[in-house]
Amino acid sequence: MDNLHIVNLASYNRPKITEDKKRQWVNYGEDNDYYSYLIDLYINSTTNNAIINGVSQMIYGKGVDALNSSSKPDEYAALRSVFSNECLRKISLDLKLLGEASFQVIYKDGEVVKSEHFPRQTLRAEKCNEDGDIEAYYYFHDWSKLKPSDKPLRIASFGFGNGKESEIKIIKRYVSGYDYYAPVDYQGGLAYAELENEISDYLINDVQNGFSGTKVVNFNNGVPDREKQLQIKSDVMHKLSGARGEKVIIAFNNNAESKTTIDDVPLNDAPAHYEYLSNECTGKLMVSHRITSPLLLGIRDGNSGLGNNADEIKTASLLFNNVTIKPYQDLITDAMDDILAVNGISLKLYFKTSQPLEFIETDNAITDEAREQETGVKMSKEEFDFDDDEMFNLLQEFGEDENLEEWELVDEREVDYDQEEALDKMIGLASTGTALPNTKSKQDKKVDGVQFKVRYTYSPQQTSANSRKFCKLMTGQNKLYRKEDIINMGKKPVNAGWGKGGTSTYSIWKYKGGGNCHHKWLRQTWRGKTEGNLANQEPNISTNKARKEGFNPVNEKEVSMKPKDMPNQGFVNK
Repeated sequence: MDNLHIVNLASYNRPKITEDKKRQWVNYGEDNDYYSYLIDLYINSTTNNAIINGVSQMIYGKGVDALNSSSKPDEYAALRSVFSNECLRKISLDLKLLGEASFQVIYKDGEVVKSEHFPRQTLRAEKCNEDGDIEAYYYFHDWSKLKPSDKPLRIASFGFGNGKESEIKIIKRYVSGYDYYAPVDYQGGLAYAELENEISDYLINDVQNGFSGTKVVNFNNGVPDREKQLQIKSDVMHKLSGARGEKVIIAFNNNAESKTTIDDVPLNDAPAHYEYLSNECTGKLMVSHRITSPLLLGIRDGNSGLGNNADEIKTASLLFNNVTIKPYQDLITDAMDDILAVNGISLKLYFKTSQPLEFIETDNAITDEAREQETGVKMSKEEFDFDDDEMFNLLQEFGEDENLEEWELVDEREVDYDQEEALDKMIGLASTGTALPNTKSKQDKKVDGVQFKVRYTYSPQQTSANSRKFCKLMTGQNKLYRKEDIINMGKKPVNAGWGKGGTSTYSIWKYKGGGNCHHKWLRQTWRGKTEGNLANQEPNISTNKARKEGFNPVNEKEVSMKPKDMPNQGFVNK
């Protein structure tokens, strides 16, 4: 029967890899088109599609950063110019969907100038050399349409080019027995993705084209010719059938004994049967993709919701990140390290991982709409929506990455305007002490042979997932700042849009990251280790004592406060 289809799940085996003596490349799958099979299952299987999208987004997270970006700003800038965010998003999707991903490494004058995403499904591996290395890959836009007369383009593998031509850097997991191609990590669930696709097609076809006859009209006085049958059918249908389609079956029989009969092939409890198959597919696909909890992908399990499963999400998220997401991220950063090493660049790369909603601290988060409501000014995204690179470059002008091995921290406290100058007076920084020859700040002094410096740190050194970019960059750089640095920050748009009326600049010294910010400044006093001691120095000095000694500072109180604790939560709209 033409309309009878049987799904044979046992036929979906591991991909077939074959070497053709007539070709220089190695075929992958039946008809050399296994990647298209994976893409089809990604598109047509609902659960498989949702999982791959979710996992690839988690792999990319919030992009790549470097732990030592502040100490190596030039190398960090080079990282940004070589790898784009869009490229890494595509790499993350290919790596999960196809089991492999590829960079196209572009050279100029012997150095890497750009590394772009290259569609993995368009490449086939060249046969290994005597050492087992793949020296090149062959490119063709659609291998299913390759003709004998076509000549795919040969592209050298990374490290096998001449230093001028582009090369291909492949990212893949190691799988025993697979030298040329790595099967996807969800290989065992492909049969269920195929079954889910078949079930979907069957149900849609059943609804659209199912057998829907409910009545039979028999004419038992002989069988007329074909033309007459059609005429009779048309007349009957015109009179008896409803507006929604043919509800009447027309049958022509030689006699009553040979009248048309209809035999049903019923499926008992069909809804329950298809529900079982659907749940089975979903469950097996979750297992094959190593999903520790469906809630991580926004899929509700039964009647449960996010609120009453917080503990499950937290545990599942930590496990899922460590056993599934992190290995993928490591594969990508290792490949990026190899590419950057050509230029002599060494950074501690990592992906900023997204966290589920339950773990995001939202106290420090504020939307543009809320900011507009507080300031009464419509924010201009074109004017104030700085990207990470621009804000990073502005902040790089300020602060110091100091070597503190020869210094010891003798005092740390929250900045209080009422005590700032009093503390300077305590150790003589406001006196006529001998200045250091290479002084960097008015607060760098040598007093009675003891070398001091005062610096400030942005505190606390942590942010939440929804913290604003300025606070993330300030804590991420982990720098020490002179007071002059912080004052001068307020003269540049390092955190544009948070000034009075939504302007570009404001006092960073007073208002830190802007309205509702949870950060403050900590003052640190450092002493040179080899320069005397402070055994007899008072660790603290009160404002009252300073006034008794004739010092009467008049300072603003905001520096000792987090903006969120200020009037109007630190918004400067008045």
